[in-house]
Amino acid sequence: MSWQEVTVTTQNEAVEAVSNILIEAGAEGVQIDDAEDRDHYQASDGTVTIDWDSVPGVTQGAEVSGYFPADVHVSELLGGIRERVQGLQAFGLNATPGTVVQKPVEDAEWATEWQKYYHPVRLTRYLTVVPKWETYQPQMPDEHVIVLDPGMAFGTGTHPTTKLMLQAEEFVLRGGERVLDVGTGSGILSIAAKYMGASEVLGTDVDEVAVKSAQGNLDLNPIASDVKVQVSDLLADVTESDFDVVVANMLAEVLLPLIPQLPAVIKPGTQILLSGIYQDKIEAIQTALRAQGLLVDQIMQLGEWYGVIAHNPTGEEV
Repeated sequence: MSWQEVTVTTQNEAVEAVSNILIEAGAEGVQIDDAEDRDHYQASDGTVTIDWDSVPGVTQGAEVSGYFPADVHVSELLGGIRERVQGLQAFGLNATPGTVVQKPVEDAEWATEWQKYYHPVRLTRYLTVVPKWETYQPQMPDEHVIVLDPGMAFGTGTHPTTKLMLQAEEFVLRGGERVLDVGTGSGILSIAAKYMGASEVLGTDVDEVAVKSAQGNLDLNPIASDVKVQVSDLLADVTESDFDVVVANMLAEVLLPLIPQLPAVIKPGTQILLSGIYQDKIEAIQTALRAQGLLVDQIMQLGEWYGVIAHNPTGEEV
């Protein structure tokens, strides 16, 4: 099967937003080549083992490539994609140079390339992400393996925002919690929550395609067999409440409308873990949390990205 590739040259801070633009334009998969991944990469044993000089890829900024079936008139989409990428500046994201280039690519070539560089990666002290086609044995007694199938979307969970959220889960979860994972994506945070002892996990995402993708990864991890996942635009269709922990790894532009919805699903003492926050948005997130009476406990940082651990105060704190 033939495919068409549309590649956007951009910056690290805009990678997730550009990926969303391509998916919303109809891309059936996204591949990310981000120079910062080389800086943050750790092998499963905690040591860097790759000779990056021998690995093809960008050394500055990032390239995000979306893949469209041959029967899609991609040339008609380029102008809209380019306009939306350039419009990210209005959200405080540097997407320069924002060039958009189209070229054909064979499906077999694509599959070979992105699988070649997807290997087990130790993300935190306890969690290692492994692609489903790799055979991997834990190196430490307390190491947990999360198996993921990116399908035709490239990604290892090594983005700083995901690492921050996984670290926050390890810090907060003690066992027995009911967890709500808003915008679950690959399902990685839901799976990690189960490994950290959560008794119940509900994941949400914006449409059936995203939910189906998350469910596929949940099915690869027996620990997550009882995780529920449903379609919901933020919390619009969530009918459960009184969660002990709410996690959300999304851009600040999505977190800001989410925060006012949190009171409907939390209770006194609920802990709230947020990530996907670029450096120029951290103050706005803290202000939005305070406006809902939520207390910020810890600010986490990895590079230019931030995470927040907050909680809903109990009666003694009010």
